[in-house]
Amino acid sequence: MHIQNQPVKVGVTEPEFWKAQSVFARADENGCHCVVLPPAEEELATGLREQEIHYVIVGVGSYRGPLYEALRPGGVIARFGVGHDGVDKQQATGKGLLCTNTPGVLDDSVAEHTIGLLLALARQTLEQAYRVRAGQWSPRMGVELRGKLLAVLGCGGIGRRVARLAARAFSMEVVGLRRSLAPAVLAPEEFGRTVSSFEEAVKGADFVSLHLPSVPETRHYLDRSRFERLPAGSFLINTARGALVDEIALYDILAEGRLAGAALDVFEDEPYKPRMPEKDLRRFANVIMTPHIASSTREACDRIARRALGNIRLAVAGQYADMDLLNPEVLRRFGASKTTPGE
Repeated sequence: MHIQNQPVKVGVTEPEFWKAQSVFARADENGCHCVVLPPAEEELATGLREQEIHYVIVGVGSYRGPLYEALRPGGVIARFGVGHDGVDKQQATGKGLLCTNTPGVLDDSVAEHTIGLLLALARQTLEQAYRVRAGQWSPRMGVELRGKLLAVLGCGGIGRRVARLAARAFSMEVVGLRRSLAPAVLAPEEFGRTVSSFEEAVKGADFVSLHLPSVPETRHYLDRSRFERLPAGSFLINTARGALVDEIALYDILAEGRLAGAALDVFEDEPYKPRMPEKDLRRFANVIMTPHIASSTREACDRIARRALGNIRLAVAGQYADMDLLNPEVLRRFGASKTTPGE
C-alpha cells in the first residue's frame, strides 16, 4: 500500500530512463522514486514483482503477457511517447490496469525531423556526403522545395506542425489527408486544403509524409496498390509507425524506379531487419534510414518523462479524468477510480 508522503515507486525501462535521466533522477522531489528495470518483458515483470512496483514507464517494445500479470489492479502502464501499439489495452483493461501515453509533447521534435529528412531527400544530402567521404567528387542536382506539393497523410498534431513548417518556411503547397472520423477544424495556414480521399491527397504530390496512427485498420496502409497510385518520381517520408508501410512492396516499388527515394525513421521490426533477406532496403542509395530518433531530442524526452510521471501521480491521487488515459473503459468495468494498488 502507498503510504502518504512517501514517494511512489515507479519502474522505468532502462533505455527510457537514460533518455530523460535528469528528470527521472529528480522525480523524488515530485513524489516518485524511479527504479531502472530491463526492457525485456519477462525480466521487467520479474523486477516489478520482486520490488513490489505497481507503476511502470515503458518504451516502444511489444508487451503481450507477463507485464500484465506483474501489476495489481489500479496500476499504470505509462507509455514513454505517443504510439501505443506495443501495449495491449484490452489485456490491461481485463486486469484493471490504466494505460497512458504522452500526446503533444513530442510533436515539434518529430515534425522537425520530418522536415530534415524531406530536405535530405530533395538535395540527396546523405548520398552526396558519403561520396565525398569516399573520395568521390561527383555533385548531383537536387530540387527546390518552393512550390512543390507535399501530401501530409494524417492531420493530427504532428501532421499540422509539418504542414506549417513546409508552408511557412519553404512556401510549399500542402494538402492534408484527414481520416473520416478526425476533426475537420484546421487553421487555414496549416494546409492549403484537406481531403478525405487518398487519391485526392497524393495526386500530383512531390513528397508524401505519413502521420497516421498504427491501428489494425492502418496496418500496411501503404501497400502495393497504394504505392502504385503515388506519382512517379515522388518521395516518401515515414516518421510515424513502421507498420503503416508494407516494406516488401516498398522495396519492389523502389527497385522498379517508381519512387525517387524514401526516408524512414520507423520500421516493422526494430532494430531494422528486412522482411525478406533478398529485399533489404539498405541496398538503395536513395533510401535514408534513421533508428527511430524523430522524437529523441533532449527537450522532447524531458517533456515526455514529466508527462508520464504526471499521469502516474494523477492515478495515485485518483484524478483519472485528467490523465492521458488510453483505456477509459477500465474505469467503468473495474471501478479503478476506487482502486489503489496494494489495497
